[in-house]
Amino acid sequence: MYYIGVDLGTSAVKLLLMEGDGSIKNIVSKEYPLSFPKPGWSEQNPEDWNTQVMAGIKELISGIDGSKVAGISFGGQMHGLVILDKDDNVIRPAILWNDGRTTKECEYLNNVIGKDKLSEYTANIAFAGFTAPKILWVKANEPDNFARIAKIMLPKDYIAYKLSGVHCTDVSDASGMLLFDVKNRTWSKEMCEICSVKEEQLAKIYESYETVGNILPGIAEELGISKDCKIVAGAGDNAAAAVGTGTVGDGACNISLGTSGTIFISSKKFGVDSNNALHSFAHADGTYHLMGCMLSAASCNKWWMDDIIGTQDYAGEQKGITKLGENHVFFLPYLMGERSPINDPLARATFTGLTMDSTRADMTQAVLEGVAFALRDSFEVARSLGVDIKRSKICGGGAKSPLWKKIVANVLNIKIDVIESEEGPALGGAMLAAVANGEYASVQAAADAIVKIVDTVEPDAELVAKYEARYQEFKRIYPALKPVFNA
Repeated sequence: MYYIGVDLGTSAVKLLLMEGDGSIKNIVSKEYPLSFPKPGWSEQNPEDWNTQVMAGIKELISGIDGSKVAGISFGGQMHGLVILDKDDNVIRPAILWNDGRTTKECEYLNNVIGKDKLSEYTANIAFAGFTAPKILWVKANEPDNFARIAKIMLPKDYIAYKLSGVHCTDVSDASGMLLFDVKNRTWSKEMCEICSVKEEQLAKIYESYETVGNILPGIAEELGISKDCKIVAGAGDNAAAAVGTGTVGDGACNISLGTSGTIFISSKKFGVDSNNALHSFAHADGTYHLMGCMLSAASCNKWWMDDIIGTQDYAGEQKGITKLGENHVFFLPYLMGERSPINDPLARATFTGLTMDSTRADMTQAVLEGVAFALRDSFEVARSLGVDIKRSKICGGGAKSPLWKKIVANVLNIKIDVIESEEGPALGGAMLAAVANGEYASVQAAADAIVKIVDTVEPDAELVAKYEARYQEFKRIYPALKPVFNA
């Protein structure tokens, strides 16, 4: 049988066709417009998503027997606000995860309601991207639209609704709304009251691998697939990507060295750090996860290479770097401020420790090490909660660098596993569909069977000791400069 994974991204939808054994048969991408009606605003029309998903599925399964498509599931951009009226029509364009209009609402939630209460109710605090502040913004600025709301949905869940007719969401995506009691995997009555939301306006909650219903007969006929095809809840993009990289089970970890950097740690135990430095969300495998997100990771190296020293020869610049753990130059990787774990939009990038004998290679090395040290900051928060991390998968553009992988392995003192196929949320979605159809007994079983490790970078004890000393120096730089950034 075949399974479709739908990765509803910010600029495009990526669709993946997988056979039951995990082999990938086809991948299709379809773009849609992104709108910026005012500075700091970011919106999309949910109907554009649906149009491109339908067109994408038709192209994806062209040439195969559509009756063998047994399930469709999702990974998707998180936090976006989709609101429907009583007739299930979209009321206004979706307000996306990267929309920054809710500063006032976040200040109200964090400072008036209070971070302690938010953490107690949802295990998280308010960020501008989250869904609850967007609801408060609509209430304050578009009262007529607010009065018409019959259903509040997330982006991928709108597609699941269009395919199945069911208003649904999953625990991982709901975790990023600030309306969800993560620990108990249910809607928070307190947060609903604070945001003037009725529970019947929210979607029914499913685990990521659960079936929400069958595809609607009319849609099945239009697509040329069986009306017995199951629509499966799916997951937020990070949790779906974690499934696709096999980051499931207690203590499993994935590091993404993309434009931004993400540490995703799967845990059987629910946990929240005292400062809410990491996001605490439900995971797609039925457990929980902690997530740290740094705003600039591989983008730091891109900035340094492209804009400062003016070269595209990334590998060539790294060839001269041989003295790992001995660099006296440090780089704070806060080019766009920072999210996890310091949550400081005023933080800035700096080079520290430059002397007359500092070289171009020293500075290149400092950029790579600075990102690794900042990842370590989030790791330390997880470790303070008793999460024991022995090894991690790695993905993203930065993971193509053997040197960077070696630096990360030794700064964190863990084994770094490189996987064979890196198809992220789309593969994770297809795997969740396969689990729902009984192809695999659990998400863990699917990950064990499908995700293959092709290389492992081992830490070296001598290098680990050197980097431990360097990290202790790095840790002192941001606190010392914080008053300067604030001023």
